[in-house]
Amino acid sequence: MLEALAYQIAGAISLALGIASAIHAILYKRDPRSQFGWLVACLLIPVAGVIAYWTIGVNRIRTRAKKWQDRGLFDIRADDKSFDLASSQLSARHPAQAETMEALLSISRRVTQRPLLRENRVEPLYNGEQAYPAMLEAIAQARETVFLCTYLFDTDRAGREFIDALAEAASRGVDVRVLVDAIGEQYSYPRATRLLRKRGVRAARFLPMAPTIRGLRFNLRNHRKVLVADRTVGFTGGMNIGQRHMVSDPANKHATADVHFRVRGPAVYALEEVFLEDWQFTTGEDVDWPGVRELDPAGDAFCRGIKDGPNEDFERLTWILVGALSSARSSVKVMTPYFIPTREIVAGFTTAALRGVDVELVLPARSNLPFVDWASRSMLWEVLQYGVKVYLQPAPFCHSKLLLVDDFYVQIGSANVDPRSLRLNFEFNLEVYDFELGAELRDYFCEVRGRSQPLSLAELDARPLPAKLRDSVAKIFSPYL
Repeated sequence: MLEALAYQIAGAISLALGIASAIHAILYKRDPRSQFGWLVACLLIPVAGVIAYWTIGVNRIRTRAKKWQDRGLFDIRADDKSFDLASSQLSARHPAQAETMEALLSISRRVTQRPLLRENRVEPLYNGEQAYPAMLEAIAQARETVFLCTYLFDTDRAGREFIDALAEAASRGVDVRVLVDAIGEQYSYPRATRLLRKRGVRAARFLPMAPTIRGLRFNLRNHRKVLVADRTVGFTGGMNIGQRHMVSDPANKHATADVHFRVRGPAVYALEEVFLEDWQFTTGEDVDWPGVRELDPAGDAFCRGIKDGPNEDFERLTWILVGALSSARSSVKVMTPYFIPTREIVAGFTTAALRGVDVELVLPARSNLPFVDWASRSMLWEVLQYGVKVYLQPAPFCHSKLLLVDDFYVQIGSANVDPRSLRLNFEFNLEVYDFELGAELRDYFCEVRGRSQPLSLAELDARPLPAKLRDSVAKIFSPYL
């Protein structure tokens, strides 16, 4: 009798917790699909579902650096004077473009609360063959600081070159700090942070797995790629560290093409700021950041850093991407390895195409994630039917991430067009207003498009029924891919 009563009480408590958790999900989850998923889990699997919801479903990630921004410790926020000055200079140099981009400038400013930084130079570096020598040279020439953040840090031949360079810099008294994502690091053995620490380099792992609430956030990863040397030169983009990016290596079985970018000018401070915030969050160390200093003009590019992640109040990248698509007047060129767009982004693509904008999308014919490819194929018809042109790039797998609007506005960085980048990962993109960079990336895009295969709506519809079913099932799980 008592045993039966205990079971009834336990069942009632489980049901009450399940209902309370479901109500919490309904109230605080923004995405209806996420609301529904957690609602079902909490009510139908009351114990396991509730535990899963409160450990990995509730966002408790709030960086200390974000709080310190409000106290001015990372204060390079936009103010009316700096915004008006940058905006007026942009208008003076590019009056026609500034007029069409006025709404986007306002969106970016209000969403990011970061200034538009003037007099920068942003140079594309193609594959590891160009990017790695430039990055290693910057490390070798550093005399004060080297800050490196990456998602993957393989300990193969290319990775060992970076470990050697970082260790050598640390040995000559340079303040070297390396931040590697704790999950991304697992792709290679021995672990990069272990090798770095043995060589005297300060290395930290972002959100390592641990039996704590914070340690269970395995779905929130730091996907940013940032290198800053001596606060004068920076590198960002989508390229990790590893031999896979040495595309011309004939022994490379997993060749991965990519574009990285060297940044000079005040925009370097945007890279430095995001690194130090992540370092503070990961290590808990006090960070003494001198803030923005005067730098010699490096070029004509106007730049703004875009930090996005589960610690931010807005889905910044989504808003700015939709704003950029809405601002386009003649062309939109997008290159991404993974394409699982939200409803807002689908609407942005299709609306731009319906307005007569030439919208082109280049994807890999086959990525390294088959499930993502399947989900993507089931969604492409929505943009193809309204005039968006889709091209499938042959091997090697292209990991490049580019947005080019009217050959003038460029967005580069670590984010893909998928839910993981736009909602879960910590990402960093850089938006650039610059005809010189736009022209070079336009030529690169056109070269890639020229050796890619156009995809038509008829070809997509001609997929066999098993493939359509497979792709549609994958689409159901797209919020979690």
